[in-house]
Amino acid sequence: MDAQTCLAKMKLAGTLSLATTDATGAPQIRCVSAVHYEPDAIYFFTARGKEMTQQLLANGRIQTLVHTRFNEMIRMSGTAEPAPQNEQKKWIDVIFSEQPYLSNVYPGDTRDIGIIFKVSNIAIDYFNLGTHPIERAVYTLDGASPSAKGYRITDACIGCGTCLKRCPQKCITPGDMYRIQQNHCLHCGSCIENCPADAIERL
Repeated sequence: MDAQTCLAKMKLAGTLSLATTDATGAPQIRCVSAVHYEPDAIYFFTARGKEMTQQLLANGRIQTLVHTRFNEMIRMSGTAEPAPQNEQKKWIDVIFSEQPYLSNVYPGDTRDIGIIFKVSNIAIDYFNLGTHPIERAVYTLDGASPSAKGYRITDACIGCGTCLKRCPQKCITPGDMYRIQQNHCLHCGSCIENCPADAIERL
């Protein structure tokens, strides 16, 4: 699995449930299907008068989650900004050609009410519940190091093995100091709750 495969799976899913926040910080979710994928960014079409547009112009932070029929979850986080003005028509034409139904929604020159947002600074969380142990990974499109998540066993470990016994996925490697296999971890927190030496910390 890699970032581009995740994007391909998102594209196959078609409609994205796109989350933003309003002025009070409350989450707002809507479906967006007018999406175009590039290797390093995602573009989508909406109308300038929509509440989503105002939220994006004020904040820009977005997130979407796709669940495939193989029990994979792909969560994309990023920053949405209006595409450069001299590229707006180009991307509108591309998206309308890829999504012919849009011509029924915005026929003729009424598409001029539209605005194209470009999503960049993209981080993708991949989570596959269809395998045992589960598989997870984090990718970025710009090569930046993704933020660490989950838990880590520190050098305070006493090697008792309680964490491994309590781990639903048995994704902890024993030794003088136990180690969590991050690519199989559920991030459930069972290890940190049950460690008698307080040797586990949240990343």
